[in-house]
Amino acid sequence: MPKESKFKQQQMRTRIAAAAARMMAEDGLEDFALAKRKAARQLGAEDTQALPKNEEIEVELRAYQSLYQGEEQRERIHYLRERALEAMRLLEQFRPYLAGAVLKGTAGRYSDIDLQLFTDDGKAVEFFLLSRNIAYDISDQRHFAGDQARAVSVLKLDWQGVPVNLAIYTLKEERGTLKTTLAGRPIERAGIQAVTQLLSHGGN
Repeated sequence: MPKESKFKQQQMRTRIAAAAARMMAEDGLEDFALAKRKAARQLGAEDTQALPKNEEIEVELRAYQSLYQGEEQRERIHYLRERALEAMRLLEQFRPYLAGAVLKGTAGRYSDIDLQLFTDDGKAVEFFLLSRNIAYDISDQRHFAGDQARAVSVLKLDWQGVPVNLAIYTLKEERGTLKTTLAGRPIERAGIQAVTQLLSHGGN
């Protein structure tokens, strides 16, 4: 590829990453792939082969939030982590972990809390919620445990006014690597103790 063409492609890649990050910060988009597609379409680059990686968008997202949403962002993250910790303590018997944007510190104004639960009896989670009159919807997401794709049950509920997604895995999978795509990075996660420390240290 000629140098000039390569430079233009890199420029467009950077612009798409910045536009996608802005959408995620301002519009509450949480799906990186959707944000990329919308940003590329907005910039008239739908046919580009130079879509940025999720990590590139994440860098732009942190920069945008720091520049335009500084104090609001810090307060929001702290609030969401507090709600997450409450839910994790309630669900402690199911070995809960915090994941996603709330853990990373990139959650926006409309972000959900993503929790992972590990149990060999997924129905027990549903009975637990029902016995406490906590309403939920159920759906499936495709995740990868190691290099094996499988459908993961996700219970969506409201906790203290915040949407929470409970992804239910087996106990065996707690010791393994979980990813949303085969080529993606392992999903970062933090247990009750780690989230407690994050809150006490004001980590972001």
